[in-house]
Amino acid sequence: MSPPRPDKSETVQRAVRSARRRLEALQALGVTSLPAPKEKRERSSKAEILQPIQRQAEACRACRLHETRKSVVFGEGSLEAPVVFVGEGPGREEDLQGRPFVGQAGGLLTKMIFAMGFKREAVYIANVVKCRPPMNRPPEPDEVAACSSYLKAQLETIRPRVICALGRTAASTLLKTSAPMAHLRGKAFAWEGIPVVVTFHPAYLLRNPSAKTLVWQDLQQVLALLQS
Repeated sequence: MSPPRPDKSETVQRAVRSARRRLEALQALGVTSLPAPKEKRERSSKAEILQPIQRQAEACRACRLHETRKSVVFGEGSLEAPVVFVGEGPGREEDLQGRPFVGQAGGLLTKMIFAMGFKREAVYIANVVKCRPPMNRPPEPDEVAACSSYLKAQLETIRPRVICALGRTAASTLLKTSAPMAHLRGKAFAWEGIPVVVTFHPAYLLRNPSAKTLVWQDLQQVLALLQS
């Protein structure tokens, strides 16, 4: 005959008493607080680094884009992300919501991320410029230059294992090159020691659905780098 199972309330009370005794013992040794796990400390530290930079970006008037913006779209996602996706700049929906890649192209990017085996919140998404260029035109070189320190701070702080450059603007900014996409895809590049994979921007795929096969090849390259 098996012994009677302890009442659930008794189990909870014993756990509470054990925790109280441990706390009292630590206090007797002069320990007044428990250290946070290393991962939590690192995540907190990264957030502490990026928060003032984000506030600076939100107040930025370094280029003409601030004149027509509704929102500064700094970026979003996990600060422990293995992959950072870098696009060109916010579009209309992004400008309205203050979040990157939330329009039609953003929906496609989310599907791409899911196809790779990730949830959107597990990666980090940012743009070269943080304010919407009028009529969704490509950002001008002086606008990219004015915003470059923000993207640099994001990448240096997160230090992902791979950066995925979405489109020519992102690729040319990160790699300091004017080469066309045909010469950039499938090649090995790095930004400050971090591998960079170049692929088409999701907005390009909306206009050219046949390129999705090529993009999937590029995303498989990202996955291969993550596994290496």
